[in-house]
Amino acid sequence: MSSSGPSKTSGQIDSTVGTAKEAAGNVVGSSDLQQSGKEQHTKGETETKAAEAKGWVEGLVDRVTGTKDSVVGAVTGDKAQQTSGNAQQSKGEVKQNLNK
Repeated sequence: MSSSGPSKTSGQIDSTVGTAKEAAGNVVGSSDLQQSGKEQHTKGETETKAAEAKGWVEGLVDRVTGTKDSVVGAVTGDKAQQTSGNAQQSKGEVKQNLNK
């Protein structure tokens, strides 16, 4: 996990490397390598899921904030705020869909 939080990319890399280590351990008969691979794979899967959860929540925040801005803009007649809110709401929907 990076210092800025979980990363889908590094999680997927750890998962893949872990799977390869586990397979190599199976081939050469090394239980230590197998175990190390299993642990790295699990760590990678956990990081990937954490990154997805973080992205989904960020999308939710964008959707809620965008909806609020859109409604306030509509009520006050501020078309720029309404448009900005709609855009932020759409951005949030995309972010949530990418992190399901």
